[in-house]
Amino acid sequence: MVEPRITAAMCAQARGFAEPRLSPDGRTAAFVATTGTQPAIITVPVAGGPERIVTADPTASRGGVFDWLPDGSGFVYAGRDGALWAISVDGGAPRRVAKHDEAATAPAISPDGTRVAYVVGERDVAMVSLLPEAPWPVRLSRDNDFALDPSWSADGQFVAWHEWSVPHMPWDESRWSIAPADGSGVVATMARDGVQMQQPRFAPLGSDLAYLCDAEGWLNVWLFGPDRDNDGPLVRESFEHGGPTWGGGNRSHAWSPDARHIAFTRNEAGFGRLAVVRVGDGEVAAVGKGVHTGLTWRGATLLALRSGATTPPELVAYDTSTWARRVLARGAVAGFADALVEPQAVTFTADDGALLHGRLYRPRQPMAVPPPLLLWVHGGPTDQFAVEFRARFAYYLDRGWAVLTPDHRGSTGHGRAYTQAMREGWGDLDIGDLDAAARAAGEQGWGDPRRLVAIGASAGGFAALHLLARAPERFAAGVALYPVTDLFELDERTHRYEKHYQQSLLGPLPAAADRYRERSPIRFAERITAPLLLLHGSEDGTVPVEQSKALDARLQRLRRDVELHVYEGEGHGWGRPATVVDEIRRTDDFLRRHVLRWRA
Repeated sequence: MVEPRITAAMCAQARGFAEPRLSPDGRTAAFVATTGTQPAIITVPVAGGPERIVTADPTASRGGVFDWLPDGSGFVYAGRDGALWAISVDGGAPRRVAKHDEAATAPAISPDGTRVAYVVGERDVAMVSLLPEAPWPVRLSRDNDFALDPSWSADGQFVAWHEWSVPHMPWDESRWSIAPADGSGVVATMARDGVQMQQPRFAPLGSDLAYLCDAEGWLNVWLFGPDRDNDGPLVRESFEHGGPTWGGGNRSHAWSPDARHIAFTRNEAGFGRLAVVRVGDGEVAAVGKGVHTGLTWRGATLLALRSGATTPPELVAYDTSTWARRVLARGAVAGFADALVEPQAVTFTADDGALLHGRLYRPRQPMAVPPPLLLWVHGGPTDQFAVEFRARFAYYLDRGWAVLTPDHRGSTGHGRAYTQAMREGWGDLDIGDLDAAARAAGEQGWGDPRRLVAIGASAGGFAALHLLARAPERFAAGVALYPVTDLFELDERTHRYEKHYQQSLLGPLPAAADRYRERSPIRFAERITAPLLLLHGSEDGTVPVEQSKALDARLQRLRRDVELHVYEGEGHGWGRPATVVDEIRRTDDFLRRHVLRWRA
């Protein structure tokens, strides 16, 4: 047995990257880097050179942190205190731009640099002047419950943004709206029943607007313009060009400076690719492999965050004349390269005959017998484990585990029908699909059926609990991180963004009360017999820690083999590196004691 090369500390010390933005002259890249719980706005020369921390005061909330001033002299950013601030690119004392009772995020500066559009409380789009003695902010949005990601027209006359109304989630039905930037309140909306639209972006020249739309079944790049006969897909293909809108700041497509091309990302059964389409005739060219996010194009440079199964996160700049790639910054610590594994796309069949998808990671070290296997369920549940660098996968693969990441129906990445198939079926259809994945793993020799573990976080933890109860003979153990255990309590106490999520996942109350009851793991805890590890943060505002405590108490009374550990001060996911280290070590020890003792 080769000694493991990946440590828990290596997994915990990575920097998180977000929101790469090129300066107006294309010479400087700025991005948000988060170490532990502390974010910072950092700049680095595109031609190469040292990083520079501009400010360590930006918000840690999801998406929409900062924008460049058009002259490149500085930024407007969303601060930790909920206000908007202006700061020089050289750092120093910032100047407050706007302050509201709710947090201001997603600043977007007008082309002439005199105004900034932004979002208040993920609900209202507002605009305020950046000039001295500026007037009060004005509200641009109307008749919506959520709004994200404002974008300016090239002439500075209009602002567009992504919005939706409850009870829909943005991937169920959403729209984009546009309003005059003078605050006159005349709002036009592009909407279709039962259609997702997101990421409206004006062309840097002319009046065209690009956005993502799944009206034809796949989330593709569409174009709209007042001089066009009608809007429609620029690229019509059976691939998704973006993911679910879990927050602001998404940029999976970007205009070229001359408005003749659009770069976009493509999801190919979970594997990522960067492509470019010519606006005039729709000709598409693939230019890079890997999952790319945060696209921004200035001059002859396209900036993005790039990752893959064997590529730790990196900030990259493409020379768009040759598509040569330069790495500007890296997020992971050194030492992962020799242990990383490219997964294999796999398919399997559901009980009702539907074709399902997933990815299988095999341990690099050859084994004479099938390896122990982690059936790792993504969260959401409307999401997907795209093929990106995942330090925890590397840790367990390095120790001889195989990892299977199934895309149950309800997952993204396979078209609208695949995602919407789980409507009102959460805790039923997805669990059947995941159980089919577990059976396939044993039948196909992907893993040792005696050493199969269900593992997941949040909705993935909910699924892991269901699997242990549905097929107790199939799983040697389970690991659930901050799982949902009581759907009624979740409906009462979760945060505003997901407050209405369960109306599509399960149905509205009280009509769907039986579903909430029958599909809550706390209600069928007696069917969970395999050893179970529960991990939860004490300050979780999405799934309250009481959910895990109640399940632990119930299983303790039933004399089951259950372990609960609560991380004080942590929320829905871990922020402190020490917590990540403890989680990995604690889980590794649990799996060694309860699963790896079963050997061929």
